[in-house]
Amino acid sequence: MHRFVIASIAVFALPLAALADPLPSWKAGAAKDSIIAFVETVTDPQSENYVPMSDRIAVFDNDGTLWAEQPLTFQLAYALDMVRQRAEDDPSILGSEALSAAANGDFAAIREAGSEAILEVLNVSHANVTPTAFMASVHEWLTTTEHPTSGMVYADMTYQPMTELLRYMRDEGFSTYIVSGGSLFFMRAITEEIYNIPPSQIIGSIGNMEYSVVDGEPTLTKQSGALFFDRSAGKPVGIMNHIGQRPIFAAGNTDGDFQMLEWVTAGEGARFGMLIHHTDGEREFAYDRESAVGSLNRGLDEADTRGWLLVDMAKDWRRVWSGAE
Repeated sequence: MHRFVIASIAVFALPLAALADPLPSWKAGAAKDSIIAFVETVTDPQSENYVPMSDRIAVFDNDGTLWAEQPLTFQLAYALDMVRQRAEDDPSILGSEALSAAANGDFAAIREAGSEAILEVLNVSHANVTPTAFMASVHEWLTTTEHPTSGMVYADMTYQPMTELLRYMRDEGFSTYIVSGGSLFFMRAITEEIYNIPPSQIIGSIGNMEYSVVDGEPTLTKQSGALFFDRSAGKPVGIMNHIGQRPIFAAGNTDGDFQMLEWVTAGEGARFGMLIHHTDGEREFAYDRESAVGSLNRGLDEADTRGWLLVDMAKDWRRVWSGAE
């Protein structure tokens, strides 16, 4: 049974305003009912579980929760493309095996080389550029580059059921935040456009940055190296540093989101934890325990005992993509 006791709430008792389906891309069933029941009870002033609007905070992972992450996260796919493009203009940048592998699109070799190799690729593709120029580059790439297996541009590979959930929760007085291991400025390049979530409500990994005056112009420049990784135990830290209070709703899809759900659902009052289980190999990608990207082990093992909703993508979603299917 979920941490929030849904069995005692009659779905037929929803107010008239809620009779229009707020989640049309979700199939009828326990998953959809439990989400709606939670939202309705915490927003009903007559409910013992009522939560004031100021405390209605929901946090969402991004990769694999709001948009796809296979076979590579979008940010790593972008990084490989940028290294390749820069190497075409200046082959001398390929000063290591990791960068040569990136230019050849061989992420398997980079992954095998370990986290330092990945950071080297990110440094070359993300550093020595202003945040504004970086976000413009990311936006152009996301909106024009085709994903290698779906044929859709990356920006269209957001999950329609989740964008509906974001909108529904905001309509009910929630503030929605993204809490992701992806870099802050990579997500800020497009999240307002595709999710209606402003840059100020993005919590992500933070790279180093430097202030200088260039030709009389005050300038910020992204530098190599990382200041903060917003993953695993870093997610609760990032949330508290950024928001200053514990949310009441958290959604993720991997064990990298485990501590975020654990912390959010440990609070007082009505709480909701949700994991997206990628079970749909026909419309999206099927993966969990053995996946090199987005592995889900502990979440699968403990979701039921912790009262977290495990969403079965194949069974619970009528539609997957926000773009054309």
